[in-house]
Amino acid sequence: MKKVPQKNYLNAIIFVTMVLVIGVVAYTFIPKSSINLSQFIPDELQVEPEVKEVVEIKPQKPEAPEHVKGIYITAYTTTLESKLDYLINLINDTELNAVVLDIKDYTGKVLYDSDVEMVNTYQLEKDILGDVPALIKKLHDNDIYVIARQTVFQDPILAEKNSELAFKKLGGGAWRDYKGLAWVNSSDKVVWDYNVAIAKEAIALGFDEINFDYVRFPSDGNLRNIIFTHGEKEKHDVMREFYTYLNTELQDEPAYISVDLFGFVMERHDGINIGQRLEDAVDNVDFISPMMYPSHYPNGHLGISNPAASPYPVIDNGMKKGMPYFEGKRAKVRPWIQAFNIGAYYGAKNIRAQIDAIEKYDNAGWLLWNASNRYSAAGLEESVEGKESCEDKEENCF
Repeated sequence: MKKVPQKNYLNAIIFVTMVLVIGVVAYTFIPKSSINLSQFIPDELQVEPEVKEVVEIKPQKPEAPEHVKGIYITAYTTTLESKLDYLINLINDTELNAVVLDIKDYTGKVLYDSDVEMVNTYQLEKDILGDVPALIKKLHDNDIYVIARQTVFQDPILAEKNSELAFKKLGGGAWRDYKGLAWVNSSDKVVWDYNVAIAKEAIALGFDEINFDYVRFPSDGNLRNIIFTHGEKEKHDVMREFYTYLNTELQDEPAYISVDLFGFVMERHDGINIGQRLEDAVDNVDFISPMMYPSHYPNGHLGISNPAASPYPVIDNGMKKGMPYFEGKRAKVRPWIQAFNIGAYYGAKNIRAQIDAIEKYDNAGWLLWNASNRYSAAGLEESVEGKESCEDKEENCF
């Protein structure tokens, strides 16, 4: 093999070293903005870099039944395994398909292990629900739509812990209703933020919907002795701003939003002195649930001496008068109805009469209320699964 002269090696090393030195000096002292490598590439070979559009994927809301037919249950009921299983079986055997479950009740206590700052600062927690995701999974495994019920402005424990957030009475101190419960100020943005924080946390736990209750000003107590702070605004203006705020803050969350209103909002549109009007909520939430318990209408309403004993005409009248406010709007109506014995016995006949009156109109379902969570199949239709199960057992389950 022919030997390469040592001199050639030395020249190569010197050349490479000079190139490296020149490169380092150029990189160090020439402004970076003046270096344009593209000028050395022929025009026909230059390619514009591909700019990819960043598309934000919003979380999807769960699939909700076209008609939600639910029952209210307390957090305590979920701790009673046999009772919870009974209610799940009742739902499976009937047309029911949903539960409304307390996460923040009339006391203001938050009923699960919360990380919301104000909850922990003021010790507002009473963890009854325990493992919430596991509970929701159990309900979802039975095809049950799960709604979290959250009281808002009737919040006596927060009012006690932070008096600055409470309604005041003339002469000083917290104002209280006839039950002795203090309320937080409906126009205070701190209260709004607090409730939205809880709602977002509940959604993250897996709830399909947040149902806001007590979204109003106080209705009973010495209202002449309460100090309101909303200035020249009407009460319904404040509530409209609150509904709008809920919509703004929660519209991108993967859950539906609903509000509970007095049953009379379907017939009266003056705010009924608590700030509740359909027209202020119908474009800001997904569902509105007027509490149309016949026993809560005054004697003589519609010329009926005892409205509780005549549920069909009472609810039919409310639906007929309220439905025009939902036409072309985002919200759908889904009333609360009576499943308790006040004013009259509420068995199959009276429960079914309420349902029939609602289903006569365009609706998103209905919700049964019994504070003690005593429910049966009375007045309810069988589900397909329930009917098949009864046929397999060769017995009449209903």
